[in-house]
Amino acid sequence: MKRIRIAATAVALLLSALSYADEGMWMIQDINAALEKNMKARGLKLSAKEIYNADAPGTTVSDAVVSLGFYCTGSLISDRGLVITNHHCAYSNIAKLSTPEHNYLEDGFWAMTADQEMPVEGESFYFLKRVFDVTDEVEALKNQLEAKGEISGSRRVSALMEKRYEESTGLTCIMSSMWAGEKHYMSAYKVYTDVRLVAAPPVCIGFFGGETDNWTWPRQNCDFAMYRIYENGVPVSWEKNLKVSLKGYSPGSFAMVIGYPGRTDRYASSAEINYQETVALPASNHLMGGQMKILRKWMDADPIVRLKYSDWFFSLSNTQENNVGMAACYKRFRVKDEKLAQERRLQEWIDASYNRQEMWENLIPELNEAYSSTATIERDKIYFRETVFRGTFISRYIFRASNAKTLEKAREALLAGIEETDPRVEKALLEQALDEYFTNQDSYYYGPFQKKLQARFGYDYAAMADYLWENSLVSSKSKAEGLESLDQVQEDPLRKFITDAPITIYNERGGHLEKRNKANDLEREYKRALYWMKLQKGELQYPDANSTMRISYGTVGGFHPNDGVWCEWYSTPKGILQKYNPADHDFNLNERQKALLERGNWGRWGFPVGGRRHGMIVDFLTDNDITGGNSGSPVLDAEGNLIGLAFDGNIESLASDTSYTVGYNKCINTDIRFVMWVLDKYAGMKRILSEIEFIK
Repeated sequence: MKRIRIAATAVALLLSALSYADEGMWMIQDINAALEKNMKARGLKLSAKEIYNADAPGTTVSDAVVSLGFYCTGSLISDRGLVITNHHCAYSNIAKLSTPEHNYLEDGFWAMTADQEMPVEGESFYFLKRVFDVTDEVEALKNQLEAKGEISGSRRVSALMEKRYEESTGLTCIMSSMWAGEKHYMSAYKVYTDVRLVAAPPVCIGFFGGETDNWTWPRQNCDFAMYRIYENGVPVSWEKNLKVSLKGYSPGSFAMVIGYPGRTDRYASSAEINYQETVALPASNHLMGGQMKILRKWMDADPIVRLKYSDWFFSLSNTQENNVGMAACYKRFRVKDEKLAQERRLQEWIDASYNRQEMWENLIPELNEAYSSTATIERDKIYFRETVFRGTFISRYIFRASNAKTLEKAREALLAGIEETDPRVEKALLEQALDEYFTNQDSYYYGPFQKKLQARFGYDYAAMADYLWENSLVSSKSKAEGLESLDQVQEDPLRKFITDAPITIYNERGGHLEKRNKANDLEREYKRALYWMKLQKGELQYPDANSTMRISYGTVGGFHPNDGVWCEWYSTPKGILQKYNPADHDFNLNERQKALLERGNWGRWGFPVGGRRHGMIVDFLTDNDITGGNSGSPVLDAEGNLIGLAFDGNIESLASDTSYTVGYNKCINTDIRFVMWVLDKYAGMKRILSEIEFIK
C-alpha cells in the first residue's frame, strides 16, 4: 500500500472543536486556550500554566505527580518525599514484604518512626520534567538511516533519540508515538530508585469488598498506601507537593485527574472490536475464570495459601473481571456498530479525494479480511498461552531452572518455586490446564511428548496431572535438593509438557505470522487515516493513552446505570457496616476497625451535619476519563488541592478503552479525608499527619 504524507494542517485544529464533555485523556503539555476555556467552564480556577509549565519548575500541580514504574500513579503530599497512591498499586510490594509471622496484607503496615520505613527493591519513581515534540527530528533521523542503508525501525530510532536527549538533558528520556506514529514526543524524567514503604492499611480497609466489589458501585474502599522517596540516604525535598483539602465538594464540583494512563485503543476498527468480542475475550475469560475458581477455593480454606497466591490472584481477578465487563459493555453499548458508523464516515472522506483514494480506498475491506483470516489460529494461541504457559504458577520457576547456567542457580529456582507455591493448588491448576489444552486444541499443534501423554492417559486428565507432578523435580524439596545435572531439568516431564509445542508452530501454520503482521499494519494505517480525517475536519481529538502524563477533567456526580435506578455520588461508613460479613474474607473487619466505625467519631476529618462533624464520605464519583495506570492518581479540586485518589471505574465503563460512553463512564475515588481519618484514628500516625499541609 502506498504511504503518502499529507501536508500537515495547522495543529491548532487538533483541539479547536472541543465538545462540552468530559471525555479525553489530554496530553499535559497541550492544554491550549480552547481546552483551558472548556475546563474553566466546568469550574477550574487555575490557568493552564499553573497545571503544567516546564519553564517554571516546582510551580505547577503536575510537578507533584509521579509515575510508579508506569503501572500506577502517585503524588507528593509533603516536603519530605512522602508519596500517596493506591493500596492496590502497592499490593505486590506489600505481599513481597509479608511473611507468615508479619502478614502486612492482613494486618497492615505502619512505620511509626523513620527507621521503620521499609525499603522496596526494584521500584523506580518517575517525575516528569519536560516534554519535547520530536516529530520532525524522528523523520529526519529515519531518512538519514535509510540513506545509509541502516536499520530504521521504531526500536532503533527510539534508542538513538532517547540517547541523544539523555545526553543533552542529563535526565532519563522515553520517546512515545501518538496516533500510530504520526506524532512523536520525548518525555524527560527525574528518576528515584530508593523507595520505602511508609503506610499500608490491612486489606479489610484498603481492599474492602475485594474481588467481589471490583468494578462495582457503591464502594467503601479506603484504597491508599504511602511511600517515601530517599536520595543519598535522606528523604527527598522535592520542589512541589500537593496540599490536602478538607473543604469537601458537592455534586457539580470541578474535579481533575492527572496521571499516567496505560493503554487505550479508541481509534480501533470494527474488525478489532469484533475480534475481541467474539474470539479473544470469550477464550481468555473462560480460562482465567477457571483458574480463579481453583485459587479462591484454596485461599478461602488456608491463610498460608492466601498469602502465597494473593498477588497472582489479585492480578488475575482484576484482569478477568475487567475483560468480562468489557465483553458485556461491547454488547450493551453497541461498540461495534459505533465503529462501523465511524468507518462509513471515513470511507466517504476517503472517496471524496483522489489522493486519499490512492492511499486508502480498499483499506477497510482489506482490514476486515485480514482479521477474519487469522481469527481461528489467534484463538488457538490464546488457549496455548493461558494453559501451557500461564496455567500454573510453578511454571515460571521451572523456566528459570531450565534457563539456569549452573546447578546452584537451577536448584535455587526450583526450591523457590516449591517454597512460594502449594502442591495442592498447583496440581489442581495443572489438571485444569491439561483438560482445557487437550480438549480445545487441534492435535496439529501437539508436540511428540504431548502426543505420548494423550495416547497413554486419554481423557483422564487427573491421572495425567498426577504423573507429570509426581515425576517432576518440583514435587518435593528433596528432589530439588538432589538435582545432580542440568540435564535432569531438561528431562523433567512437567518442563517437557510446557515446552513441547513452541509458539512457532502456530505462527508458521498457513503463513499465519505474515497474515497477522499484515492485519496489524492495516490496523495502524486505519488509525492514521482516522487521525487525518478528524484533523482535517477540525474535530475533537486526543491520542490514545500510552503511559505518558495526561489530564482529564470532569465534575462530581451520580448516575443512572440502568432504567429506574439512580446511584448516589458518594458512599459512607454505614455501607461498610451493612456489608460486614465475618464469614466472607472480602467483607470481614478487624475488631478495632469495626469499633471505630460504629463509634463514628470523625473528628476534624468529617463534614458538618447539624452543626457538628457527624458525616464522613468514604468514596465518591466523578466523570473523569481514566484507565489502567491512573490508579492512585490525585483527584484535584478547582484550585489544584487534593480531594481524593482515583482507584477504579464502574462496570458500565469497561468498554472505555475503545469507546467512551457519555453518562456511564465513572471514576471511583477514595475521599482524602477518610484516608486521613484512618491514619489518625486507626493507625495513630501523628508524625505523618504533621508533614501534610491542609486546606480547611
